[in-house]
Amino acid sequence: MSKLKLSVAVGDYDRVRPLIDGTVAIDGVDPTFMTLVPEEIFFRAFRHAEFDICELSLSSFTVKTAQGDNPYVGVPAFVSRAFRHTSIYVRTDRIRKPEDLRGRKVGLPEYQLTANVWARAILEDDHGVKPADVTWVRGGIETAGRPEKIGLDLPKEIKIESAPDGSTISQLLARGDIDGFMAPRPPAIEGGHPHVGWLFPDPIAAAKDYYQRTRIFPIMHVVGVRRTIAERHPWLPAAVLKAFTQSKVVALAKLSDTSATKVTLPFVEEQLKAARALMGEDFWSYGVEPNRHTLDTFLRHHHGQGLSPRRLGVEELFHPSTLEAHKV
Repeated sequence: MSKLKLSVAVGDYDRVRPLIDGTVAIDGVDPTFMTLVPEEIFFRAFRHAEFDICELSLSSFTVKTAQGDNPYVGVPAFVSRAFRHTSIYVRTDRIRKPEDLRGRKVGLPEYQLTANVWARAILEDDHGVKPADVTWVRGGIETAGRPEKIGLDLPKEIKIESAPDGSTISQLLARGDIDGFMAPRPPAIEGGHPHVGWLFPDPIAAAKDYYQRTRIFPIMHVVGVRRTIAERHPWLPAAVLKAFTQSKVVALAKLSDTSATKVTLPFVEEQLKAARALMGEDFWSYGVEPNRHTLDTFLRHHHGQGLSPRRLGVEELFHPSTLEAHKV
């Protein structure tokens, strides 16, 4: 049987490199890999469905699923995860604590970004600051004029303004025209700024406390398979999940090899040991059941923040064949 020739667009992560270099294969697939930055993948995927298999924003994926016009079916391989306490910057000369953001202006590149959903969830659940308590100013981080990549129909109580023509949200923060900044990337302020810093001064300690209380390691990105291909080849989503899972296993085995550090950073081995002590051996889990609580929390906030007109169920996000895996 000839293999399917399919395009695969993902970020250049250690957990997918065994797929990219051919160490791990996707059963029945002859892939053409493209390693691209997330913003490019998401824009091209949700505007034009350009890729057969690709990494996707969990929030954008949820928006499109709720709207009923998602060109992709989901695979629960969570190739990007991050604690988002590092995603909130403020003017430290006027914002001392999260509660001070009530009634203030916070810049963001897009309201619906997954990192921003999780950051707003932290503000609401832990500090009582709701999305409607803030005025959101939308604009590019490094380039002015960034639009939402997909259309949104937000409730009236969500207040969103556009950044002034020619201004980025990084510039607005530096000038003091806004009080905060929320994004997956830091503000682009050359040389830094004496009055711009993290809302949480020690975000690692805040994230560890968050995990210990909630058992949530936030999911950022899922993998999608073009819906028309999955309909013609219903075996494909499960094959994709199997391959991405095997690739992660290979990557973690390399990371655990202490003979020579695989990452250009000191204390990697110690950090790996600390992560497993805090979060367990399978701290970066794939699959629905190990992540049901995290996914359900995300879907609750996604709906509560006005991004999905109804609260989706976890099973609605993923192809039926990926909801459980075989065991030997």
